[in-house]
Amino acid sequence: MADKLLNESEKPGKLHFRILFISWAGWVFDFYDLILFSFLLLPIGQELHFSDLQLSYVMGTSLAATAIGGVIFGILSDKYGRKTMLQLTIVTYSIGTFLCGIAPNLFFLLLFRIITGLGVGGEWATGQTYIGETFPPKMRGRYGAIMQTGAPFGILLASVVGGFLSPVIGWRACFFISVLPALIVVYVRKKLPESDVWIKRQNISLSTNIKEKNKFLTLFSFQYRKLFIFSLILAIFDMSAYWFTYSWLPAYLNQARHFTLTKSAVWMIITQLGGLLGYFSFGFAADKYGRRPTYSVYSVLMAVGLIMITLLWDSIIIYPFLILIFMFLVGFGTGMFSGYGPLFAELFPTEIRNTAMGSAFNLARGIQFFTPVIIAYIAIKYGLAGGISIAAVFALLTGIWLW
Repeated sequence: MADKLLNESEKPGKLHFRILFISWAGWVFDFYDLILFSFLLLPIGQELHFSDLQLSYVMGTSLAATAIGGVIFGILSDKYGRKTMLQLTIVTYSIGTFLCGIAPNLFFLLLFRIITGLGVGGEWATGQTYIGETFPPKMRGRYGAIMQTGAPFGILLASVVGGFLSPVIGWRACFFISVLPALIVVYVRKKLPESDVWIKRQNISLSTNIKEKNKFLTLFSFQYRKLFIFSLILAIFDMSAYWFTYSWLPAYLNQARHFTLTKSAVWMIITQLGGLLGYFSFGFAADKYGRRPTYSVYSVLMAVGLIMITLLWDSIIIYPFLILIFMFLVGFGTGMFSGYGPLFAELFPTEIRNTAMGSAFNLARGIQFFTPVIIAYIAIKYGLAGGISIAAVFALLTGIWLW
């Protein structure tokens, strides 16, 4: 009798947890890199004499590069395997981040952020596909949500390094130590199995001599285009809610609310404690009450928290604990991202799964090139609070569109 596939196991074993660990760790440092840069905006700008608008272009370029990375690594993963591409994405963004530490001017910083963005863009979909294909279906949502907790862990780590360590060692050293994720790949690479679902699909293709199609163009075929476009729009709304919130949030607390970098870090940590609870709880709530109602509730909670910490800040600042509660609520609401991996993994077949997930998720993230720039422009007249508050609109649109 043929051996069972990993996803046919009754319960997860050692191989499953190795896959979960590398996917989760990759996601931790994926978000760590993006948010660390938000913390380092001010010292970078001061040393290299960048304006806020120039910094917003650097940040936006990094996000735009994730779109390219998501498509490229998605196609490569469907062709060459989940394990290999997951490791390559982590190494790519680790090298890009390290190089940022030696950037002498705007041109090289942009170039190195593009390298980082390419790796960052490829990691999420590859990791979620890896988990989706190897974990038993009845547990897929649960462990997909666990992988998503890497995002708040990454932001927590970025808050500690950016808020507490960077004033001591400097922004360049923060980028240098961020090459450490590559060492994880070196340690675990020989202990990881390839996705056996992907291997099986490859063997079928070879034995039947199926002609390889352009996987990205397949997403726009009659069979898949409506599903892919709906998925892409959902991702755009949710990504906009997220990046309108986080791209300038540390700077907002520092500049507009006159927090020190350390105090900003503490408040960001509060937000991510909410995020951890939100990511963990979303999967269980969605299983019990349904995905659409759960998405909607979480999106409304995020929107309420955002309005309170931006437009209504002055009204409630006399009760600082209320601000902390709403910061916590913003993080909790982002838990709706836990639904992405299982949702997308189940919507698309094996042969285009990683391409579809990587393209939808990262094209949506790539569009966020405009987000920090838009906030910078709005801030000229309405302040950073006015720019960040737009995130509440996109949070509500996410909850509505899913229906």
